[in-house]
Amino acid sequence: MRVGMLMSRVRVEEKLLIEGFARAGQEVDLIDDRELVLDISDPSRLNGYDVIIERCINHSRAVTILELLEAWGVPAVNNFTVANICGSKFSTTKALIANGVPSPRTLLAFTPESALEAIETLGYPAVLKPAVGSWGRLLARVNDRDAAEAILEHKSVLGSYQHSIFYIQEYIDKPMRDIRSFVVGGENICAIYRTSPHWITNTARGGQASNCPIIPEIEALSLAAARAVGGGMVAIDLLEKPNGELVVNEVNYTMEFRNSIDTTGVDIPSKMIDYVLRVGRGAQ
Repeated sequence: MRVGMLMSRVRVEEKLLIEGFARAGQEVDLIDDRELVLDISDPSRLNGYDVIIERCINHSRAVTILELLEAWGVPAVNNFTVANICGSKFSTTKALIANGVPSPRTLLAFTPESALEAIETLGYPAVLKPAVGSWGRLLARVNDRDAAEAILEHKSVLGSYQHSIFYIQEYIDKPMRDIRSFVVGGENICAIYRTSPHWITNTARGGQASNCPIIPEIEALSLAAARAVGGGMVAIDLLEKPNGELVVNEVNYTMEFRNSIDTTGVDIPSKMIDYVLRVGRGAQ
């Protein structure tokens, strides 16, 4: 089997995957998206692969290359559909709602004036997020009208195209933690708590990881969220409401897992590699 790994650089996760492929006796070609040149009319550069695992850092590069791979009939994990949905918070929320997966109430607005109206419709505090983003960056908890007006003005004047779309979500008063749950090929393989005194609990922002037992509610919601965005290998962020109800906050398609292997005792790279090889054999 010929396997490729599309990536931007070799981070800890990519190194673990490379080592895992070696243990599985499977060679993997490293495809650096910074050096890649593709002729849209000629698929020969990549169509010799049985499967390509996508590990790009840049979302726009990832979805563009994955769209070409799909057009050329080259299987990819994750595929274009999953990446395209998960890469947009709006598309993710839309998919979750369409499939009956509980998620925080979300409003869209397109001007600072209508965004302020939307925030006050939800009530304070509310959460402002960029339409595309990761690692907990550029999130804002808006506690009052003065803060809302200031943040909306800054986004309007200084923001890029993505900041002209105001994605406004109800604030979930979670218990100083959230849950990241991993789904690979239709199996909920493990989950972690991410705990922090800050309301943003991402491990990239200092959240501390600990093992989270997969209770039936977590498994059912994680699998439903994965199905909603098209399956594959995804990390689902779950929030606990004060009444204990779980809701899906986000779904991540190029998932990071370095802090979750020892924490959960699950060999996440091996699970991922097994699934990638199944896809390469045509047995998803």
